[in-house]
Amino acid sequence: GRLNADNARFLLLAVLIVLYMLCGAAVFSAIELPTEREAKERWEERLENFTRRHNLSRAELQHFLREYEEASVAGIRVDDIRPRWDFTGAFYFVGTVVSTIGFGMTTPATVGGKIFLIFYGLIGCAGTILFFNLFLERLITVIAYVMKSCHERQLRRKGVLPHNGRRGSGSSEVDSLAGWKPSVYYVMLILCVASLIISCCASAMYTPIEGWSYFDSLYFCFVAFSTIGFGDLVSSQNVRYESQGLYRFGNFVFILMGVCCIYSLFNVISIVIKQSINWILKKLACKCCHRCQRRLFRSRRNVVMPGNVRSRRNISIETDGVNESDTDGRRLSGEMISMKDFLASNKVSLAIMQKQLSETANGYPRQMSSNSKQNGFSGGVGALAIMNNRLAETSVDR
Repeated sequence: GRLNADNARFLLLAVLIVLYMLCGAAVFSAIELPTEREAKERWEERLENFTRRHNLSRAELQHFLREYEEASVAGIRVDDIRPRWDFTGAFYFVGTVVSTIGFGMTTPATVGGKIFLIFYGLIGCAGTILFFNLFLERLITVIAYVMKSCHERQLRRKGVLPHNGRRGSGSSEVDSLAGWKPSVYYVMLILCVASLIISCCASAMYTPIEGWSYFDSLYFCFVAFSTIGFGDLVSSQNVRYESQGLYRFGNFVFILMGVCCIYSLFNVISIVIKQSINWILKKLACKCCHRCQRRLFRSRRNVVMPGNVRSRRNISIETDGVNESDTDGRRLSGEMISMKDFLASNKVSLAIMQKQLSETANGYPRQMSSNSKQNGFSGGVGALAIMNNRLAETSVDR
């Protein structure tokens, strides 16, 4: 049933990702390989002319170039640039670590630095991902509040709501806001526009200061904001800049805002992708699978369901979890719900699991007390019993 559907969704997504990677590899190979071959031919010609002009052997010159490559990894460049491991350079490095950008222009060369990076990055990356998730939640809350206000204003103009009808304070206002979820497509559009505006403004700053073309600046913004971090273009690496302090502060702000917006956009796009996968699976499903699903649904129709069951609505978004529970009317995967709603919708499944574990452990069905029968939970055994009792304590009869 549900497990088979999840496995089918997982396998289909894996196949689509592999196909996407194969197509991308074919396109990039067709575009970039001719240029690489031309550059290699020009380099071989220059290398041959240099060895002939200075009467050097090819092996000696290649050995010297390998030594320079090692020095380049350590941060040594031909041009005079600032030290990479001064405090400002180290702060820029840890920023690329915790944000998972990882440009690669600065890497620890000592054993102590590499060991410290492992533990530092483990905590830093986890904390930053948590920050991005909280940022997305609050962004969705703001969007929901604005859209709800606009919707109520339209209803007042139509006369559906009184003009002096104001929401109460406290929990009533929270409940009123929680009932309104903006469309996932509206959120995706808003995040796309915000990311584009930030990228254009940042590119307008990078172009004159770094000396890049505007297109290269846009390319750097996407690579940095998406945390891909190739390292071919890296900002704030020269020794001196005009208004250096102001530029480094602006660079930090743009990267922070850009990463937050692109990360949130990726999360929203993943919802649309999951919805598309569900649609493909629905189209590929055979008639036998449909009959099995209908029988499974009929068998669960009489199961005690949480009191607050929502009806199908337009694809919408709220916080950071996607609810696809059978007990919630098979909510479309484009709708995101809160963790509170997620736990409430899965109480029945957890109760059934506890009942089965209890019967297996005792060899016979347990006699449930009146309270257990009333809220739908059995005693349970082991660690899951603790979770079951906790849910039973927090459950509210409706």
